[in-house]
Amino acid sequence: MKKILFVLCLLSTAAAFAQNNIGAYSLNNQTQVYSFQSHTEHAGYAPMSQERSVLASASYSSAQGERPASDFPQAEGVSLGAFAREFRKQHAEVKKARVVWINQ
Repeated sequence: MKKILFVLCLLSTAAAFAQNNIGAYSLNNQTQVYSFQSHTEHAGYAPMSQERSVLASASYSSAQGERPASDFPQAEGVSLGAFAREFRKQHAEVKKARVVWINQ
């Protein structure tokens, strides 16, 4: 047991030192100053522009008449009580184990 623990500690130490790779991708602790450009323009009133298509092709097609979901047959849902009764009946029919183990 001590050998396994020693090997585990050795591998963990090697993994920790491998993460601290000095040569590649080391972090710099120097502060970085971010400068944002200011925009002198502001929102104002202007007439609306003409409509432009954002589609890849210039042709556009559309269709009408989506059918509501009530047009399609749907199975009736089983009530919770009926499901519980059926489940209890199936559970009573299942073969039971002959031996019961109790761990202490």
